[in-house]
Amino acid sequence: MALTSCLFGLSAAVDSKPNILLFLADDLGIGDIGCYGNNTIRTPNIDRLAREGVKLTQHIAAAPLCTPSRAAFLTGRYPIRSGMASSNRYRALQWNAGSGGLPANETTFARLLQKQGYTTGLIGKWHQGVNCESFNDNCHHPLNHGFDYFYGMPFTLLNNCQENKPPELDVALQAKLWLYSQIIILAVLTLTAGKLIGLISIRWKIIACFTLVGSLFFISWYSSYGFVQYWNCILMRNHDVTEQPMRLERTASLMLKEAVSFIKRNRHGPFLLFVSFLHVHTPLFTTAKFIGKSHHGLYGDNVEEMDWMVGKILDSLDKEGLKNHTLTYFASDHGGHLEAQDGSAQLGGWNGIYKGGKGMGGWEGGIRVPGVFRWPGVLPAGTVIDEPTSLMDIYPTVVHLAGGILPQDRVIDGRSLVPLLQGRVQKSEHEFLFHYCGSYLHAVRWHQKDSGAIWKAHYVTPVFHPPGAGACYGKGICPCFGEGVTHHDPPLLFDLSRDPSEAKPLSADTEPLFDIVIRKIGRAIEEHHRTLTPVPEQLSVYNIMWKPWLQPCCGTFPLCWCDKEGDSTQSL
Repeated sequence: MALTSCLFGLSAAVDSKPNILLFLADDLGIGDIGCYGNNTIRTPNIDRLAREGVKLTQHIAAAPLCTPSRAAFLTGRYPIRSGMASSNRYRALQWNAGSGGLPANETTFARLLQKQGYTTGLIGKWHQGVNCESFNDNCHHPLNHGFDYFYGMPFTLLNNCQENKPPELDVALQAKLWLYSQIIILAVLTLTAGKLIGLISIRWKIIACFTLVGSLFFISWYSSYGFVQYWNCILMRNHDVTEQPMRLERTASLMLKEAVSFIKRNRHGPFLLFVSFLHVHTPLFTTAKFIGKSHHGLYGDNVEEMDWMVGKILDSLDKEGLKNHTLTYFASDHGGHLEAQDGSAQLGGWNGIYKGGKGMGGWEGGIRVPGVFRWPGVLPAGTVIDEPTSLMDIYPTVVHLAGGILPQDRVIDGRSLVPLLQGRVQKSEHEFLFHYCGSYLHAVRWHQKDSGAIWKAHYVTPVFHPPGAGACYGKGICPCFGEGVTHHDPPLLFDLSRDPSEAKPLSADTEPLFDIVIRKIGRAIEEHHRTLTPVPEQLSVYNIMWKPWLQPCCGTFPLCWCDKEGDSTQSL
């Protein structure tokens, strides 16, 4: 009788359309949080969520990089299905003024929750595009994808956003362009000098023409790369640019203020609030209050500031009496960035025992992320789930809780986690998970439910530099194809249930089931490929190029500058 009453209570609670609060960190390693084993970085507020809720230990990002991972999170679909997976070396959006982005025909969870009467808000990072054909068509904008309110950064943080940092965007290409420009300048000066002293017989018109071409070449690339801080490092409120360029010293305060204000305005609910942190992406801008407070330099300071922000937002839920009526979720978009360094100082995260990191298609360190849920009275507190789950699962989970219906005209790769989180089932619905690097399939995970084994086959792995280093130091990020990867035939096979750090690949000699497992995974790949349909590639070279006519601008282009926030921010 008691059990029946308990289950009825759970069902009633689930049917009551809870508020949804989603926290997503940027580049946070799974080993950076206390509840996942870190005992030197202080994350009491995220740890509290885990104590009061459910912690997932095998929570997997659909891509090891920002733009495609977030596209999958928003749509519940592998990024290759929406065209948000790249076949070239540009695997994430590069400019606010690019024409690529999350297509308008993709249906986000925000759009579905809107239809269920939810007020939906996004505070923070977007990185899914802005415009398509003109500077104000907003075809990829959050408000065109189901969000009623947006305040934040349409792009992503870069070193370029902070004046005293070395440039981060397309550094190698910029170096080549500077070299070519210098060669042209030197050639013009040589021709001019030769003409003046009579060593070269050449017409002044030819020198003038050469000078004009060189000037146009320089202007064509410097007009974008020379002003990255103005073009990419901006804040928007809905469709309006409010800071251009943004002032990093107050950004965290503004984001926090907006999140708390959204909760207060919509306390009568139901609401969906997606807090998409700029933390802990480089340049790791951290307010003075947290500088030097951690044991891990600027990176640790930045993590602890983010945790403090989480705590302040959770406090606002408590203040409004919404804690027990809100499903709260915390995760990272992918693993820590191992190559992010400043000399000997590590500026990227720690991925615990897991091999690899950000940008590496299949290695566990780039795709295994923290995943924590809390809903007091509905989800059992202090629970740990070791089953394979995905960031794509958030889509059907929140749609289910809101009483919505999943789209029937497309493949949804995520699975609702509600039964698993409540303990009504013990196994994940995922049998296979496919690990892409751009549009290239690098690895596949098979959850063999009857034995409990988690098999993972790597068909392609990045070539680490220097050899054995565990990352692609000197390159900034590992490539997905070409000479920078190794193809494996037969594939590297691991049983993650016995070897989670992927240290000892299995073979037909050491694993009796080797051939059976490889054949089973091979058939799953064939079946998966049959579900893929060609779509426009949103990250093509043309789509990611800077286009001045698409540039969001506060003012009259190219005189884009404004500060509409003033100095009105107050400490929270």
